[in-house]
Amino acid sequence: MAKLHILAEKGQAIWFDYIRRSLITSGELKSLIDQGVRGVTSNPTIFEKAIAGSSDYDEDLKALVRKGTSIEGIYEELALWDIAHTADLFREVYDRTKAVDGYVSIEVSPTLAYDTHKTISEARKIFSTLKRANIMIKVPATVEGVKATEVLIGEGINVNVTLLFCVKRYRESALAYIAGLEKLAASGKDISTVSSVASFFVSRVDSTLDPELEKLGLKDLSGKIAVANAKVAYAIFKELFTGERWKKLEAKGAKPQRLLWASTGTKNPAYPDTLYIDELIGPHTVNTVPPATLQAYLDHGVVEERLVEGLAEARSQIDRLAQAGIDLDAVTTKLQLDGVELFAASFRSLMDSIVKKRFKIIAGTKLME
Repeated sequence: MAKLHILAEKGQAIWFDYIRRSLITSGELKSLIDQGVRGVTSNPTIFEKAIAGSSDYDEDLKALVRKGTSIEGIYEELALWDIAHTADLFREVYDRTKAVDGYVSIEVSPTLAYDTHKTISEARKIFSTLKRANIMIKVPATVEGVKATEVLIGEGINVNVTLLFCVKRYRESALAYIAGLEKLAASGKDISTVSSVASFFVSRVDSTLDPELEKLGLKDLSGKIAVANAKVAYAIFKELFTGERWKKLEAKGAKPQRLLWASTGTKNPAYPDTLYIDELIGPHTVNTVPPATLQAYLDHGVVEERLVEGLAEARSQIDRLAQAGIDLDAVTTKLQLDGVELFAASFRSLMDSIVKKRFKIIAGTKLME
């Protein structure tokens, strides 16, 4: 049995953190599904690289420019085509797993991250436009985004709560999901078809802390805090989704909001290239991986349930940070702020690239010059 199918039996789904038109049309994505990939995530940075950095979309872009489509309209047409066709490829997975997997995620504009009402409005628009049950709308886990999550879940819209770094904000996000389900159940609607994941970012924690740990003479903690932080979040997951409040929803068919490990490509070449997969395998989890990390894992990754071990050690490692004067909550809060700005910058850059390609089409020059 293929490695990813074995992982799925242990309760962890592997999703693919990448999308591009040629991946869909070439049959490569279908091949990954056959190997056991169970979903896809996208973000503004991924779409920026796909649309601005390739010729995959040029013919469609020309047609849209000739139609007089607006810049944002062009982006929506291109991105939503990719998401819709990817969702269609994963529909069999969605049906086979009874709506546990087979999801494709698309993010609301990150420029709306601090506006609850506009986030809700755009999420509704995307979800209703795509008209596919296996779509997840990515909502940044800002205070405003958490509020939007509760509303959207309460309306039966699947949500991928993204850019989570801090365990306190993760708890708030999970509680928003539970509250949303309670509202949906109170309205008399079926809650068994609604799903959510909480995208908890991993590698950036180590990338940020490692230089400081070395300065403080705590090099033995280098490359370990990201996993420790994730294990503490997983303990919160187990707490929230086993209690009495949850059991009432579970009895009505509710699915737990799984933790999804994001940013799992290893950035430090001194660390194993499958570090953030190998150490985070456990029940009721998802790991969304970029292409190079997926290939590395298929080649030499391990299949062991390490996530469920070492919680006491993880807490001890985080306590040592505090003793050394490092406020992990402050670090992870800043990482979220930076993450929102990074995605917003990618979105603005993508819009700029569409403007430039539009100008070249009108001027009759080659797009990739």
